[in-house]
Amino acid sequence: MKNKVVLFFFMFTSVLFAQPKRVSSSVDSTKVKIGAQINLTLKTTVDTLSKVKFPDAKLFGRLEVLESYPVDTIKENFKFQLIKKYGLTQFDSGKFVIPSLQVIINSKPFFTDSIPVEILNVAVDTLKQPLYDIKEITQVKSVGWPWWVYLLIAIVLGGLGYLIYYLIKKNKKPKEEEILFASPIEKATAHLKTLENKSLVERGEVKAYYSELTDIARTYIEEAVNIPAMESTTDELIAAFKIAILKKKLSLTDETIQHLERVLKQADLVKFAKSKPLDYEIQDDKIKIEKTIFKIHQSIPEEVEDDEVDYENLNALNLEKLARKKRKRKITTIALSAVFVLFLSVAILVVTKGFDFVKDKIIGHPTKELLEGEWVLSEYGNPAIKIETPKVLTRMDVSTYLNKETASLMKDIQMFGYGSLLSDYYVMILTSKYKQEIEVDLNVAMEGSLKMMEARGAQNILLKQEEFSSKEGFKGLRGFGTMTIIDPITKKSRKTYYELIYFAQEGGLQQIMVLHEEGDEPANEITERIMNSVEIAKMK
Repeated sequence: MKNKVVLFFFMFTSVLFAQPKRVSSSVDSTKVKIGAQINLTLKTTVDTLSKVKFPDAKLFGRLEVLESYPVDTIKENFKFQLIKKYGLTQFDSGKFVIPSLQVIINSKPFFTDSIPVEILNVAVDTLKQPLYDIKEITQVKSVGWPWWVYLLIAIVLGGLGYLIYYLIKKNKKPKEEEILFASPIEKATAHLKTLENKSLVERGEVKAYYSELTDIARTYIEEAVNIPAMESTTDELIAAFKIAILKKKLSLTDETIQHLERVLKQADLVKFAKSKPLDYEIQDDKIKIEKTIFKIHQSIPEEVEDDEVDYENLNALNLEKLARKKRKRKITTIALSAVFVLFLSVAILVVTKGFDFVKDKIIGHPTKELLEGEWVLSEYGNPAIKIETPKVLTRMDVSTYLNKETASLMKDIQMFGYGSLLSDYYVMILTSKYKQEIEVDLNVAMEGSLKMMEARGAQNILLKQEEFSSKEGFKGLRGFGTMTIIDPITKKSRKTYYELIYFAQEGGLQQIMVLHEEGDEPANEITERIMNSVEIAKMK
């Protein structure tokens, strides 16, 4: 039975092991006034070849490290006694604990004993010491650039953008003035005549000639037959044209379709394969296009019997169409300008405020959203833990973690959580009741949890321990530190901060765990708020 209990304390997968006490710790005083220095001394005796690494941190628990003194070495026969001293202080009165500290000797961790200390308040005699009014707020000079520098940068970049736009617009070839035509055939005839007057073939611009020639034919077919000729390939156009002939019952011969297809394919060879047709072939292709357009026009049935065409309405419709195009171009220009200004603003913010500022304010920060969201105060498990969290904790299945031998010791075990080891923030609560009343060793339970984390892929685990007290004064054990989590899919590593808190009752154990990325300030605030809200219910 004793072996089974030890197995549970290792949190389902750990194995208990002991290590000799290699490091001693002491302080020059356990009671000092606020702001006074406490001298902490760590001692260890090692052989001449041993490598020792003492703790290096800015805080030991809630005590601030004022100074870390050099290591003193005293030779004793064939061994060295190493003495490391620290100067600690605290500016709040109350009872504190210098937590168990980790000293690495030959790559193995050894821990010191925790030491309770008391910080005494300083009594102020207000009869002898006069009181003064609170001073006015002092304006602190900004370490960044003045506002006019940002404005100047924005003006310069905006001017540069407008200059680029102006040069591009100026060098862009102006479009020919759009002319209103009464019908597609009139438009095609006019464009064919204009093409002939350009003398492109005589100047050797055969590619440009074929491009305009086929565009005229495609535009006419699209407007007269109502098929997407401009966006289609030659094969797609011919296939759609044949279908349109059948649907509209156009009286066109196969020869007309073949002539159109031949000229379009000839144009493709000229544009994309750098083919150079002879002069008579070019003239022949032009004639075929003219005849094709004319025959299509003849085959289209007359829908309006009146000889008179309402040119006034026709012009009005064309003018409306042109106005829509202008509005569309204007909207596009405004949208592109807005995107440019937005991009420019973000770039300035990144340069002046840093990427983290932009990410938090514009892109968003997951843990900051958790911190600023609506929190939930609830009770979980038995013995119950009352705790405030940014999200409701959901019940988790512990069967995958619990083997049959450990389960046989338990009367009740419940697990609740939010997130996962790889998410932005992870919080877990575990409560358990044993079938028999046993004495719980919180240090063993915490060590078992870390062994479980290591079995699930955690590396480089660093641990600090101290006493923890809940809001109602229930005593427990707090462990905190960092570890490296490896993503099993991407194989990327992330340095993570964690906190573990354990409470023991007769026949019961309660555990709280939080985990998030190291250096995440909103996540640190979440952890502090969660831990400050902990209330422990007694075993029922």
